Amino acid sequence: MNREQRQKQIREYAKSFDDAIERRDMKEVVSYFCDDSEIELLGIKLTGKEGLRKTFDWIYKYLKEIILVPITIMVDDNVFFEEFRVKAKVKGGKELRVKQSEVLVWEDDKIKSLRLYFDRLELADAFISNFLERIMVKQLIKESLKGLT
Repeated sequence: MNREQRQKQIREYAKSFDDAIERRDMKEVVSYFCDDSEIELLGIKLTGKEGLRKTFDWIYKYLKEIILVPITIMVDDNVFFEEFRVKAKVKGGKELRVKQSEVLVWEDDKIKSLRLYFDRLELADAFISNFLERIMVKQLIKESLKGLT
């Protein structure tokens, strides 16, 4: 298989993987990963099928009706990079829209490594349940942007 065909194949696998996530099909999601895969998010590294299940149990616990909207996709050899927008419902039916990015490293048509990046404060804002929390998160966001805005 030449480089162009391989890149096309990885894009197709990644799209199918995203579709499985949106359907909340854990069995299919898990099938995309190597047995010794690594998942990294929020500074935490999880390994293997157990780590994978923990990751998606955590995601599905907080995000309902997930829709993944690609923004930018790049493939280089066996590395897939995607910037995307997550649209989801959270607790209380509130809608979340947050940008994320992921790096998938493929090995033998399976995901060997998934690194997921997103802004914790943007995510936290969707889960605020009272006025005091809202003030605190807004202040943290404001402080983190000092000098940029």
